[in-house]
Amino acid sequence: MQSAGSGWANGLLGVIIFSGSLPATRVAVGGFSALFLTSARAIIAALIGAAVLGLLRQAWPERKDIASLAIVSIGVVVGFPLLTALALQHITSAHSIVFIGLLPLSTAIFGVLRGGERPRPLFWLFAMLGSATVAGFALSNDGSASMAGDLLMIAAIVLCGLGYAEGAALSRRIGGWQVISWALLLALPLMLPVMLLTWPPAWSSVGAPAWIGLGYVSVFSMFVGFIFWYRGLATGGIARVGQLQQLQPFFGLALAGFLLHEPVAWSMIAATALVVVCVFFARRYA
Repeated sequence: MQSAGSGWANGLLGVIIFSGSLPATRVAVGGFSALFLTSARAIIAALIGAAVLGLLRQAWPERKDIASLAIVSIGVVVGFPLLTALALQHITSAHSIVFIGLLPLSTAIFGVLRGGERPRPLFWLFAMLGSATVAGFALSNDGSASMAGDLLMIAAIVLCGLGYAEGAALSRRIGGWQVISWALLLALPLMLPVMLLTWPPAWSSVGAPAWIGLGYVSVFSMFVGFIFWYRGLATGGIARVGQLQQLQPFFGLALAGFLLHEPVAWSMIAATALVVVCVFFARRYA
């Protein structure tokens, strides 16, 4: 019970931190290209991870862990940040946030495939209902929809779920912050040339909001949030704690509305509320 409670507490902190990711990305792509933003945030976070690994004298990962770390890198260091940055060039952050409702299902599926978990059948029923609600919202015409943006968000969710589940399974052995730190360092040789090739031609054109957005996604979304999130998934269960992601749209929509002054349609709120109801029952039968 203590482990489960700790898992939910850490998972909730991770979700709260991640809730600012899409609004911050939306602001950042106003000053940086999607490729530069993806590479820069990964490099900044990798430098933080390298410093922490060195200060705490962490051992190098074992050879058998490299493949898992590569999957984490593809999923959450490269795939999700890049695809969401590209998507947010077509849709608002408020619209994109509702797609986060698909993350628990994606994470749970990969938790079964990669983490060996076996939720009960009723879990899948409510998880599918929640996902169907999100899909229905995406197909509706709420004034901010874009086929390209929606498809990019779906692809981002699939890769993110894979990265979450793989990282959580590996965290049970080597620790959550160690997983994201090594995954960031593994992606560094790829991210460095990408950043140099997509270097902004004129820094004077980059406004303060874009810098703030880059700072948030680099420090909090790319590193700090994963410390709590992977710890929560590893101790509380990937499928169970993963359902907390359904709260992320609520937090994210609030941020998009109040900080970015983006329109939050009633359909967004209704879809998010219905999804959270589904998650409540999915958690109960996980």
